[in-house]
Amino acid sequence: MALQSLGNTRITVCFVLAILSVPMTCVALSHPTDADRRTHSTVASKPAASHKARPSSAIASRTATSRTSGAVSPRVAVKTPVTRSHLAARTTTRVSTVASRARTTSVKTATTARRVSSSGIRTVSGTRALQALRRRRVPAERFYASSFTDDPTLGDRTEGEDPDVRAAAVSALGNMNGTVLAIDPTNGRILAMVNQKLALSSGAEPCSTIKLAVTLAALDEGLIKRDTPVNLGGHYTLTLTPALAHSVNPYFETLGRMMGFERVKYYANEFGLGELAGFNIAGEQLGVYPDTELPAAEGGVGRMCSFGEGISMTPLQLGALVSAIANGGTLYYLQHPQLPEEVASFVPKVKRMLDIAPLIPEMRDGLEGAVDYGTARSLRATFREFPVLGKTGTCSNNGTRLGWFASYADTPTGRIVTVVFLEGGRPTFGPKAAQLTGQFYRALWDRNYFDPKAPQLATSSRSAHTNP
Repeated sequence: MALQSLGNTRITVCFVLAILSVPMTCVALSHPTDADRRTHSTVASKPAASHKARPSSAIASRTATSRTSGAVSPRVAVKTPVTRSHLAARTTTRVSTVASRARTTSVKTATTARRVSSSGIRTVSGTRALQALRRRRVPAERFYASSFTDDPTLGDRTEGEDPDVRAAAVSALGNMNGTVLAIDPTNGRILAMVNQKLALSSGAEPCSTIKLAVTLAALDEGLIKRDTPVNLGGHYTLTLTPALAHSVNPYFETLGRMMGFERVKYYANEFGLGELAGFNIAGEQLGVYPDTELPAAEGGVGRMCSFGEGISMTPLQLGALVSAIANGGTLYYLQHPQLPEEVASFVPKVKRMLDIAPLIPEMRDGLEGAVDYGTARSLRATFREFPVLGKTGTCSNNGTRLGWFASYADTPTGRIVTVVFLEGGRPTFGPKAAQLTGQFYRALWDRNYFDPKAPQLATSSRSAHTNP
C-alpha cells in the first residue's frame, strides 16, 4: 500500500510540474504505463532521434556533462523533459500529420476521378493539362547579345513606303535590335520595313511561329479540328485553341510526329518556307528548310514542329504566310516599292493559291486568344481598339535570344499584317515583340490612320492572278 501511494504521489508531482512548464526528468515509476513502455522502447532503439531536434540549453548542458563526467544515468541522457510546450507540439504535429494525410488522400481521389473518362481511359484536359505542362522547368540559360542598338534604321530606303506606317513602326521599335515589317495582305505591298538589313538577312530559327504552318498542315490532313482532343501523353489531352493561344510545344510535337517529316516539309514549302518571298527585292536572302529530319537525339520532327529547330525563316517569308492567312489563301510575292512612281504603277503578283480558306476559321480563335489571354496579351496593355490575331515565338541560339510576333488586324479600313522580329538578350522574347506591335497600332490610331479615306490610287488595290 505504501509503495502504491508513493507511486501515485510521484505521478502527481510530475504532472503538476509539467503543467507549470518546469523542466524535470522523471524517474522510473514502480508501475510504468503502456505509453511509457512504448516511449522507452522507441528511445532505446533510436537514441539519436530525440537529441537531433533542437535540444534546449539545459538538455545540451546535461548531455555535455554526461559525456565528460559520466555522472548522469543512462536514462537521464536519453529522456527529454516533459513540458506543456512539448505536449502541445506533439499534439499539433500529430493532428497536422493526420490532416495532411487526409487532404492528400482527398486530392488523389478527386484527381483520379477526374482522370477516368467514360471509356475508362484516364485523361486530363483543358486548364489542368496547361497547368501540368507549365510546371515543367526549363534549364536556366545565359545570354550575351545586346537587345539594343544605336540606330536600327541606318541604311533603309524609304521613298516608296507609306510615311505614316513607317513613322509608327520606327516609333514602336525604338532602339531595340530588331525589325518591323508591315504588309498590305490584299496585294503583297510592303508598307514599311524598318531595319532592312536584318529583315533581308538569311533569317533565323522561327521559334513557335512555325506552329502556324504546322496547324494548317494538320488541319488540311484532317488530323484535327478546332475541338479535337490530342493526347499529349501522361494522361493529358488538349485542343487546338488553347494550344495556339498558350503556344504548347508538346501539342505541336505530337502533330509533327503524326504527320511525319515528309508531309511537314511538303506543307512548309507550299507555304513559302525555303524560297524567296519577295519579287525583285534587292539584298533579300534565302532562308533554309532542311531536306532531312532533325536527328532523333535532338528531338526529330517533333522539335522542328514545336519551335523550328534546324529551320531558318526570314521575316519576309513569315509575313507572306500570315498575309495568305489574312486574305483567305492568296500567297503573294512581297514587293517593296522604292519610289513614289513605283507605288503609282504597283501591280500585285501572285505566287500561288493556297486551299486554306476552310481551315482558317478553325485556327482563328487560337490566334485571337493568344492576344486576348495568351502569350501575346502584352499587346493589349497599349491597344484594344480592334481585334488583332497573331502568334508569338521565343527561342535562343548560342547565347542570343530571339523574339517573334506575326499578326494581322481587322482594322476599320481593312486588314494589315505585321511581323516584329527581335534579337538580343533577356529583354528579347515573343511577348516583347507583341508589346511593340501594340505600340505600332497605337501610334497609327493616334494619327487617325484608320479613319475612312477617299481612294487615292485605283491601281494600288487591283489584283493580278497570274504568275510572273
